[in-house]
Amino acid sequence: MTISQLSRKNIQALTPYQSARRLGGKGDVWLNANEYATSPDLNLQNRTFNRYPEAQPQQLLERYAAYAGLKAENVLVSRGGDESIELIIRAFCEADDKVLYCPPTYGMYAVSAETCGIQSKTVALTADFQLNLAEIEQNLEQVKVIFVCSPNNPTGNVVKREDLLTLLEMTRDRAIVVVDEAYIEFCPQATMANELANYPHLAIIRTLSKAFALAGLRCGFTLANPELINILQKVIAPYPIPLPVSDLACQALAQNRLVEMQQRVAEVIEYRTWLINQLLLLPIVAQIFASEANYILVKFQNGTNVFKTLWDQGIILRDQSKALGLSNCIRITIGSEQENRRVVDAIRAISAK
Repeated sequence: MTISQLSRKNIQALTPYQSARRLGGKGDVWLNANEYATSPDLNLQNRTFNRYPEAQPQQLLERYAAYAGLKAENVLVSRGGDESIELIIRAFCEADDKVLYCPPTYGMYAVSAETCGIQSKTVALTADFQLNLAEIEQNLEQVKVIFVCSPNNPTGNVVKREDLLTLLEMTRDRAIVVVDEAYIEFCPQATMANELANYPHLAIIRTLSKAFALAGLRCGFTLANPELINILQKVIAPYPIPLPVSDLACQALAQNRLVEMQQRVAEVIEYRTWLINQLLLLPIVAQIFASEANYILVKFQNGTNVFKTLWDQGIILRDQSKALGLSNCIRITIGSEQENRRVVDAIRAISAK
């Protein structure tokens, strides 16, 4: 028997999540992973490397709780938001339970469920990328966890608050509703964190990877009521947060650094507006979807040609054409001013042919 045959059957059939780094490419303009264009200038302060770190670094919990307007007991720190997805599935799903998500959306919900041996149900978003609540209600049997991304990746839109509240009422006492707020800093008024007191089955995923410009740190958070947080504490690894991660994350959450983060957000929004306005002038652009995040989703007349042409020039974007309902669509991260100009110039050159 081969090693592959010894692995679990669902793992043998699993296609790993196609992250930006896994997809590769040889470029000098990387706009395929929704990262910020430059790194904050942080320096390690705590160098106590001979001891295991705190399981949940208290200072980091307190700082993020203060930033989110919550208490430390409402926060769990994890290795990026991705670990939070898997923790919730592992903690709440039995073998015959299911998770539900609404494509087109973030691919890790499906991959994490499959990795844990849990089946998925899907209910497609509506034509304007909102929840199909009637269809969700018809598909709740055996569903234990529901994932909703808002702002949604890759479409960029915010899910209507009233729809999320309806979903929370619909699932009370029967399922966990997870709202993935990885991009919430670009539209903070849309957060559901202020609803935690009303819904014990609500969990919110956050990260320092986007607006905080710390994707390399791999630091994420789950926001929830203490009972739910305590359940996740039972399944998380004993020492999940390396000391350098908590050290730098605490610095990033200091008041002066929060001001810097908000300045980055304002810059990204300014550049996003410029990029949209420039692309709208080009005849090969069929549609640009409204975005509340640090990326835009663009539908081209021939998305494959645009993606490959820019790829060959070292401009690496994210092809979304295989996602449900997104044929000829490309997701473009908002980069630096120079990177954005290179994208526009390259697409303008295609359009001129």
